[in-house]
Amino acid sequence: MFGDLMGMMGKIKETQQKIEETKKRLDTVTVSEESNDQLLKLTMTANREVKAVEINDELLKDKEQLEDYLVLHLNKLIKKATDINEAELGAVAKEGMPNIPGMDMFK
Repeated sequence: MFGDLMGMMGKIKETQQKIEETKKRLDTVTVSEESNDQLLKLTMTANREVKAVEINDELLKDKEQLEDYLVLHLNKLIKKATDINEAELGAVAKEGMPNIPGMDMFK
């Protein structure tokens, strides 16, 4: 019994390390979102850190339009980054979870 427990604890510690490594790797994965008219382009990492904001001068003339574009495209970009983040971290967590009856959290 204690051997199984020690094995599970080792597996959990190994999984925590893999999760941390995955988080670091996700800092290097970038996603972008661009408006259809190409007046705004945003880039962020899969860990949801904004890396670049490119605004065409034409868009700077209309404050309300710029605000609308930022809200719309930032939300789209955050969704893309979150989907990648959750998929990557979920896969690592699922792979490393010990098989405990009744604990099928990652089906």
